[in-house]
Amino acid sequence: MTRDMTHSKTSRPGFDRRMSKDEINACPMAQWTGPVLVVRTNDQMAEAVPRLASQTLLGFDTETRPAYTKGENYLPSLLQLASETEVFIFQFKHLSLAGPLREILANPAIIKAGVSLQYDIRELKKISQFKAAGFVDLGNLAKRASIKNHGLRGLAAVLLGFRISKGAQTSNWAQDTLTARQVQYAATDAWVGRKLYQALKKEPLNKDAT
Repeated sequence: MTRDMTHSKTSRPGFDRRMSKDEINACPMAQWTGPVLVVRTNDQMAEAVPRLASQTLLGFDTETRPAYTKGENYLPSLLQLASETEVFIFQFKHLSLAGPLREILANPAIIKAGVSLQYDIRELKKISQFKAAGFVDLGNLAKRASIKNHGLRGLAAVLLGFRISKGAQTSNWAQDTLTARQVQYAATDAWVGRKLYQALKKEPLNKDAT
């Protein structure tokens, strides 16, 4: 996003005030356009994990089948991890949260960046226990940077100058085969998490902010 350097960051929407839904919708759409591997087999898992384990920064997200009635709830259907060059989508309908994958989630040397991480981690632990380490919640970083938008879509507009689609958000993530639209949506969310972490690291942070 091109910034007007004649204004301080506190005069920018998202810093001096929360960027509105209309302002976000006025931003151009962007999505991940690189390779995506939907991991459904043990062989694919064996291929994906070493490539992820070699990274120091991953975008992180999960998707869960929506619940529409009281008392109805589901475990996460997908785990998405994005490197600089590719996105991996682990489909739990066909796989467990395997030991090598848990090691990545427990590795403090690999940053996993996303939003609402406390909930996602808690739900993943219901599938299989692990000691979470290396997770960075973008919403917390945004607060320390005095940004008023804390969700993924708002932060993308504020910091990256584009919006991401939410069209597939309430689709059935637990179905046997994901649609192309679901794959695109899931991959984009993880990719944006990684890009936002890099953008937020360039912003001066208020260490006293809560």
